[in-house]
Amino acid sequence: MDLRHQSRRDFLAAGLLFWGASTGLASSKKNGETDADPFQIHQWVRDEHNPILPPKETYDINRCMNPFVVRRDDQYYLFYSGSEKSRKQRICVATAPIDRLTEWKRLGPIVDFGGKGTFDENWCVLPCVHRFGNRWHLYYTGNGNEGKGLQAFRGIGLAVSDDFVTWKKWSDEPVLKGDGFERWPDNHGIAGGGSLIELPQADGRILYRMYYTLATGTPNRDLLVDQAKYAVIAHSWDGITWFDKRVVLEPRLDAKYENAAVIALNVWKVGNHWRALYAGIGTQFGAYSVCEAASEDGLVWQRGMPGENLALPPTGNGWESKMTTYPHPVWEDHRLRMFYCGNGYGATGIGMATAVPLST
Repeated sequence: MDLRHQSRRDFLAAGLLFWGASTGLASSKKNGETDADPFQIHQWVRDEHNPILPPKETYDINRCMNPFVVRRDDQYYLFYSGSEKSRKQRICVATAPIDRLTEWKRLGPIVDFGGKGTFDENWCVLPCVHRFGNRWHLYYTGNGNEGKGLQAFRGIGLAVSDDFVTWKKWSDEPVLKGDGFERWPDNHGIAGGGSLIELPQADGRILYRMYYTLATGTPNRDLLVDQAKYAVIAHSWDGITWFDKRVVLEPRLDAKYENAAVIALNVWKVGNHWRALYAGIGTQFGAYSVCEAASEDGLVWQRGMPGENLALPPTGNGWESKMTTYPHPVWEDHRLRMFYCGNGYGATGIGMATAVPLST
């Protein structure tokens, strides 16, 4: 059977059945779990000052989206994508003292969109920052004029810095593209939004794993017709050349808040296990909502029964009434802090929530 000619619904159903059977996770439960042992999520408390970074300046007046936070000494550095009135987007940064997270100082754009014909001609979005030795890497997703809809996101680019202040693009070409998956041989769509982790090896080397998003769909008003996004991974020894691409999380047809797409898998380790925040999109809200997952190896993820892993849905009638998305967790002394976007992919700005960490 040629899967490329199946309907979107049939393809997802067949794919999910195959994936569940091949991994022994068809029931979405861990071994030994029963309906009396529901999947645990954090009890997130939204900050009363939300949104803490609303659109304001000329370079981010249209949207503040994709938060990624790095702590340096007693400051938080909030990397995000800012959209101007023309809808061109750049990577920007703001800072705040760790004990005064309503007092953000916007430092402006640090990575600009590319020139005519480049993969990032229109947008630089979805920053992910990680240190490689003495040099900082800032990964971002480019959007150009080639391809439609999700297929216009043509690659993940790289900017580097030796001082954490001045950033320079590594190349005019992306370091990671949306190819390399047998199920989608002609795919180009790709987006970041996930985290990057270090896996120390027995020989002393560090293997880097990037969690990112594969966007295989094309424009359609029906969320369940060719709109798929999958959480995927790739590995690298140097942060530039990436290999071993795999799908690690897929939409679930029986969970209506994530039956169309799953994106932006942000991972952290708790003891010998892994936890993650991500965003699912589905017919329940017609947009994104923040969800959780757990894993023993960072590759196969548990989400419990439908409804159990929905962690931060849209709420109220204000800035996050229609959407919560692009979650990024930060560990603090005795709690977790999540930065995330509200309506319109950040058209209403960036907010925060906190929770007491789970032990597993």
